[in-house]
Amino acid sequence: MKIKNKVYPIEEISVIIPCFNEEGGILSVIHDLELTLKQSGLKYEIIVVDDASTDRTSDIADKAEVIVVEHEFNRGYGAAIKSGIRVAKYDHICITDGDGTYPSKVIPDLLSLVSHGADMAVGSRTGDIVKIPLIRRPAKFVITKIAESIAGISIPDLNSGLRIFKKTHAKQYSGILPNGFSFTTTITLALLTNGFRVDYMAIDYEARIGNSKIRPFSDTINFVTLILRMGLYFAPLKFFMPVSFICILIAIGWALISRFMLGQLADVTSTILVVLGIQIAVMGLLAEMINKRLPTTRQN
Repeated sequence: MKIKNKVYPIEEISVIIPCFNEEGGILSVIHDLELTLKQSGLKYEIIVVDDASTDRTSDIADKAEVIVVEHEFNRGYGAAIKSGIRVAKYDHICITDGDGTYPSKVIPDLLSLVSHGADMAVGSRTGDIVKIPLIRRPAKFVITKIAESIAGISIPDLNSGLRIFKKTHAKQYSGILPNGFSFTTTITLALLTNGFRVDYMAIDYEARIGNSKIRPFSDTINFVTLILRMGLYFAPLKFFMPVSFICILIAIGWALISRFMLGQLADVTSTILVVLGIQIAVMGLLAEMINKRLPTTRQN
């Protein structure tokens, strides 16, 4: 017997636009959103969260007669989304950027994926026009492959900034959702590794309006930090066990060298490496047990 997914009509949506110095693109983004949402017949609200911009982003958004939330100091992309979620009055949240890169016209189609059972619908930047800066592509590729290894499935676009999800899920995982740009990566893995359904739809991705915010040094540090956070939280065994195996393997190799080349039966270096490998393995097992046995940690 084939069981079809039920369709749950969605009539209301809160659109959150996290912004930092987006005076060049925010007005056109708001206009495109209003045109799309009015034509769809949805009840909607548009929330612009100004993350302490130094330009006229907040003034422009305020004149467009949308809800404007202002941060007193720069707190980060994820923090801006969280602030928007706190003031949102509808149960379904759409996030998009204020730089004109994402097409507003696909929002009704993404919402349809949610109404057909998806817990989150993501606009995957795999359409005909994709203008992701070349400097970002290597890091994006590496992070995606690590995330796919953790989740055990293919992920078309890990950190797309256009997505629709339920407010309850954002609140459920608010304790682990970071304030920085890795908000989207983290919520994707949080849902995938806990059995939620995430659907993807191919979209175009245009060049941004305004100056790029790429910062090579700090972005590299954030990249390494994100990889460590992903491994430690979502797949501790996959993170700790390879390190443990490498330590023990090096210990065995060094012991063989000591025995046959130096004539020593045992070597303190080999002993230390074996003990270290065992300790790392135990840490991985403990982390995995904590991760599985304390679901309330994810719900704080």
